[in-house]
Amino acid sequence: MIKHKRALVGALTLAVALGVTAAALPGNAAEATTTEVTAGASSNAAADDARLRELLQRLTTVDGAPGALVEMRDRRGSTVLTSGVADVKSQAPVHRDSRFRIGSMTKTFTATTVLQLVGEHRVDLDARVERYLPGVVRGHGNDGRAITIRQLLQHNSGLPDFLDYFNPQEALKDPLAHHDPLDLVNIALAHPPTFKPGTDWSYSSTGYLLAGMIIEKVTGNTYGEEIQRRIIEPLGLRETSVPGDASAIPGPHPRGYVRPGDDAPLMDITRINPSVGGAAGGMISSGTDVNRFLGALVRGKLLHPAQLKEMMTTRPTGSSDGRAYGLGLESKPLPCGGLYWGHTGDFLGYETAAGTTIDGRQATVMVNLGPGSSDAQSDDIQAAVQTALCEAHPSVSE
Repeated sequence: MIKHKRALVGALTLAVALGVTAAALPGNAAEATTTEVTAGASSNAAADDARLRELLQRLTTVDGAPGALVEMRDRRGSTVLTSGVADVKSQAPVHRDSRFRIGSMTKTFTATTVLQLVGEHRVDLDARVERYLPGVVRGHGNDGRAITIRQLLQHNSGLPDFLDYFNPQEALKDPLAHHDPLDLVNIALAHPPTFKPGTDWSYSSTGYLLAGMIIEKVTGNTYGEEIQRRIIEPLGLRETSVPGDASAIPGPHPRGYVRPGDDAPLMDITRINPSVGGAAGGMISSGTDVNRFLGALVRGKLLHPAQLKEMMTTRPTGSSDGRAYGLGLESKPLPCGGLYWGHTGDFLGYETAAGTTIDGRQATVMVNLGPGSSDAQSDDIQAAVQTALCEAHPSVSE
């Protein structure tokens, strides 16, 4: 995981620890069980998924998540494996069609929308932010006249990440409160830039809040309406939504939990206003839909070749695992060879990761505990994505 992605989760978890959200719930005492659902898979698929079962069991026992899910797709069809429970009170199993908060995977949807506007000559990737949001990015050395749209999407703008400074007292006041994106941006702009634009790399959700504001300025519609019209509807993503201020997760979903301290009981934080993530992290989706989206994206179904090439032109992040970041899409080496493309996501109550290979393998993993008790949860989620992609077989069609 990229460490700073956990900043929002950490801040809001502090709010939970101070006693503002739901009542404490008992820990996940039930022994984890794994279920499998396949569609169009061959009879020997179960043997191929042994390592995945092991990782899911680890997530729901050693790492302490109540439940976990992996959905993988390849030329044989789709396979869903689950472990643990969706609800620690009822002990209901994790539903194969579970919806969940995808956190920073929202950034890939937002970047795709911006790049579609680039392809329509309505946005210039190398134009300054000032052209679209005059006077918005100012203060403490931050200057929209020196930052390009490309730099917002690639995290080399130098803008501070608002999540590094988000005040957990805001969650204490009202976890269902609306958060205006400009107010969140201004939290970041109260601090000096982390570096001169274009000279380094540092993940910043601030840039994606601004990208959402640019979408709205150019189109006259909210970023959510544009994502709905341009991505969700054309791909038939029936389990995906941009909820705005709505606190509920529609459809079958696991409860989302936090554990405020090492020995603290789980707390239910399923209901929260996702505007605190906005265009940087506010969406809801499912394993099926995320996989369909990523597969369509890298195969050129959403972007013209020129814009897809821009999206997949990466720069190193400095991570020891070889991770490199493009425009809302990151690449990482697979242990079985080659690269995969995808994103990770954290939002209070959930942690997710997803990836796809160019030859048509996709995998999405979700746990309903965010943040995890340790970095081990994030490591095991990443390992599950990579294992699923390495065990899958190339697909010839969607």
